[in-house]
Amino acid sequence: MSNKVIDPGLHKRLSGSLGVPAIVFMVVAAAAPLTVIAGVVPIGMLVGNGAGFAAMFGVAAVILLFFAVGFTAMTRSVPKAGAFFTYIAYGLGRPAGLAAAYLALLCYMSVEVGVFGYIGASTRDGIVRIDGPEIPWWLLSFVMIAAVGVVGFRHIDLSLRVLAVLLVLEISVVLLMSLVVVVKGGASGLSLKPFEPDVVTSGSPALGLMFAVAGFIGFEATAIFRDEARDPGRTIARATYIAVILIGAFYLFASWALVMAWGPDDVLEEVAKNPAGFVLTTAQEQLGVAGEVAVNVLLITSVFAAALSFHNIIARYVQTLAAAEILPEPLGVVHGRHRAPSAASLATTAVATALLLGCLAFGLDPYLEIFGWFVGLAALAVIILMAATCLAVIVYFRRKGGEPAWSGVVAPLVGLAGLGTAAVVTIKNFPLLVGDVDSKGNPVFGSIALSLLAAIVVVVVIGYVQGRVLRARGSRSYDQIIDAIT
Repeated sequence: MSNKVIDPGLHKRLSGSLGVPAIVFMVVAAAAPLTVIAGVVPIGMLVGNGAGFAAMFGVAAVILLFFAVGFTAMTRSVPKAGAFFTYIAYGLGRPAGLAAAYLALLCYMSVEVGVFGYIGASTRDGIVRIDGPEIPWWLLSFVMIAAVGVVGFRHIDLSLRVLAVLLVLEISVVLLMSLVVVVKGGASGLSLKPFEPDVVTSGSPALGLMFAVAGFIGFEATAIFRDEARDPGRTIARATYIAVILIGAFYLFASWALVMAWGPDDVLEEVAKNPAGFVLTTAQEQLGVAGEVAVNVLLITSVFAAALSFHNIIARYVQTLAAAEILPEPLGVVHGRHRAPSAASLATTAVATALLLGCLAFGLDPYLEIFGWFVGLAALAVIILMAATCLAVIVYFRRKGGEPAWSGVVAPLVGLAGLGTAAVVTIKNFPLLVGDVDSKGNPVFGSIALSLLAAIVVVVVIGYVQGRVLRARGSRSYDQIIDAIT
């Protein structure tokens, strides 16, 4: 890398001219439509509420739209990149903001590692399905980490071009499969049974909602890319609403179609046979062998798109914190030619590699454990972050004034109620995710569930304590927590 000159004077500000479509592409690609349909939906049905899981995407979208009202109000009032942690810092104080920043890093790093585990397993199974050699899943995962690291090191425009092509293809194949199910009439006829109250409330709807929210993780990227947007005041708000509505509608329709493909009464049994390969089996039934191969290939590229998007988000969080001198300052360097947070990108790749090595050492299953546990942890973390952001919006505008009651108080309060309730019931049912139950099937907090939940507590405490220490020392870094990018 000796031929890549870095200009130290340009290392604290990103720039660009991304419009609404570009940012929506980034956010929806981070949601990884095909990855959610193939990975999150089956596990959401298994540990959540079965055929009723499709309805949880609608519930999640409604809650997030209320959240988005206050969130976008903050993007107009606070001209800073950083999203959750920046807005929480403005509303609840710098120590709380720093705690939120670390929790966000835990969230996105968890989901990225989970995605890397899933891509190893899905790629291995896909190769086997076409009579190829059975390559170790972990080898494929590390290859993907390297590929994401190379693309993520370069300018955001390269990432955008890659994501745009992959996104169009994966959305097209999921819609095609869903429409074929509708045209054929489903296994037992088309119905709205997945949305009936007794079906929605079956099993564990709390975990169902948790995984539904996981499908939206990354939509705060609309604010993270603020400094790279063409017209931040208008672009961010529009991109946020469009992203939530598009993601919610797409997931609800596609997951309903999957239920119809097998029938509401039989779909859970089919999922249980092979959750990781459920969508591929459905594609074969609905689209034939050619359709299965297409879904197989696009699933791999979809997971790559998701990993790349989360990699970009993590790198920008790290760069923002380093620019504020919260993290080591060299991580804030922006590459002189690529204009990307390349140092933070390299660090992100290194951490993902280390975490996956740890999972490999403990012998974790790449789908049910690495993907299921880590994505579950990320979903809970983002629910907590969004609830805290709603509270911060209310406090901020109550102190500052000038914002209509709807966007400054009412909508954030509704969002806070919904997200707070979701967080409480998710924590209560979290042991079900990892199989910690008693003889009657009731959740019991064992070592695995407690360890995962403890990770959230630990990073929040570290961030908050660091913020208080910086304030006590009168450090310049403390003043820069909410002014990382100006």
